[in-house]
Amino acid sequence: MTQPAIRYEHIKTCKQSGARLGIVHTPHGSFETPAFMPVGTQATVKTMSPEELKEMDAGIILSNTYHLWLRPGNEIVKEAGGLHSFMNWDRPILTDSGGFQVFSLSEFRKIEEEGVTFRNHLNGDKLFLSPEKSIQIQNDLGADIIMAFDECPPYPATYDYMLASVDRTTRWAKRCKEALQRPEEQGLFGIVQGGEFEDLRKRSAEALVELDFPGYAVGGLSVGEPKDIMYRVLEFTTPLLPENKPRYLMGVGSPDALVEGAIRGIDMFDCVLPTRIARNGTLMTSEGRLVVKNAKYARDFGPLDPNCDCYTCKNYSRAYIRHLIKAGETFGLRLTTYHNLYFLLRLMEQVRQAIREDRLLDFRDEFFEQYGFNKPNAKNF
Repeated sequence: MTQPAIRYEHIKTCKQSGARLGIVHTPHGSFETPAFMPVGTQATVKTMSPEELKEMDAGIILSNTYHLWLRPGNEIVKEAGGLHSFMNWDRPILTDSGGFQVFSLSEFRKIEEEGVTFRNHLNGDKLFLSPEKSIQIQNDLGADIIMAFDECPPYPATYDYMLASVDRTTRWAKRCKEALQRPEEQGLFGIVQGGEFEDLRKRSAEALVELDFPGYAVGGLSVGEPKDIMYRVLEFTTPLLPENKPRYLMGVGSPDALVEGAIRGIDMFDCVLPTRIARNGTLMTSEGRLVVKNAKYARDFGPLDPNCDCYTCKNYSRAYIRHLIKAGETFGLRLTTYHNLYFLLRLMEQVRQAIREDRLLDFRDEFFEQYGFNKPNAKNF
């Protein structure tokens, strides 16, 4: 029997919170969990080099199937020896299925049992993506962890729509598993859907667990619903997933949601948030949200975050970074992106340490207090 590509090793459960500390082993190395994955949509984390990502100790990054299919094309990436070789990254990579982009970027789309017909958002060409096609593209890209092609229903959606969607996602997941060519090299994760409906989440999870994937994602969250709904859904969904497999919450990256997600048993997170807001001059700091473009920082020669030891904070001032961004200089975007990613990767390090010490709930309270989440009208992201 072949060894599966992805293996989860459980290290410890936090006595105070129930959060998990673990290691995910992949063909390109292992990473500790809970983990945040920087997003490299087009085979690059915007403005960052792979060397810089290693410097800040990113254990795994995410790339996007839909965008790489459109350009440069999965055949070219395959010819280059796969994503790892193409982008010079020798650590684990996860690719999403392309489903979210098909549903979010295309104004025209038609969902049928076979797959989805939609228009290319770049040139308007008509395209078709099926579970089999998504897996074939991801096989060519060669990521360590790949995702089943699912339907991403809008929020809010009716119960009847969500029921039909959940069952279609299960049927598609089965087809994805059958289409997977190299299970010993690529771990395929199933995606649990069901919106905010507890019985549909249970229906989805049970059907996918029966298919025995090496890992499971919770999808259809962080799509516009209030955070209290997201946390409630996690509370009844995560316990339905196997304890010996990794659990991945898709598209979540605000500092509070990373901590709350870990408390609710999640191992892996990804989001474009830290890199996207960095390019607008918005920073995550130990003291809360900081918009460095604001005029009050024009003569502020201190670091972005006095409690941060990242490359940006050790070398450059708020005044200088503000100047770069106002002047449209790319170096400013590199510095803010570096800081935000470093901040979240350090946050996850602190979360893991708090789990080791059985004090994650205490850590949450201290962090939220310092960050300002507990203040009235606190600005989040």
